[in-house]
Amino acid sequence: MAAIAWLVAGILLVAAEMLTGDLTLLMIGVAALGTAGVSVAADTSLVVDAVVFAVITAVLMLGVRPVLRRRFGTPPPIPTNVDALPGKSALVLEEVAAHSGRVKLGGEVWTARPMNPDEVYEPGATVYVMKIDGATAVVWKGP
Repeated sequence: MAAIAWLVAGILLVAAEMLTGDLTLLMIGVAALGTAGVSVAADTSLVVDAVVFAVITAVLMLGVRPVLRRRFGTPPPIPTNVDALPGKSALVLEEVAAHSGRVKLGGEVWTARPMNPDEVYEPGATVYVMKIDGATAVVWKGP
């Protein structure tokens, strides 16, 4: 009878893992299923079942779960749109000074200003986007 309870608990925990995605309930559910198997095979008492469950859970949580999280964890987000522009190079189309300028960045024309307000970049120069401030690219020619 205890084996059926372990089996049901294991199935419910594994199913509940789909709601969390943290792999915790999956490890506990697999431990419960393993305990159900041991309980059926060896006809063990509830105390032995509890010890088996604790050992299997500890092994899965400390040994298997970290490996699975590293392998299947979410990858770092890939910057898109404006967040992907810093670090890109741009071609100066119109003189870039403290209050005016245009650059061609990724096939689009952007208004630009230098990172250091004292600098001026001439047309044809290659600059690097340091950040995007609203609709203006803050650029720097580099060392």
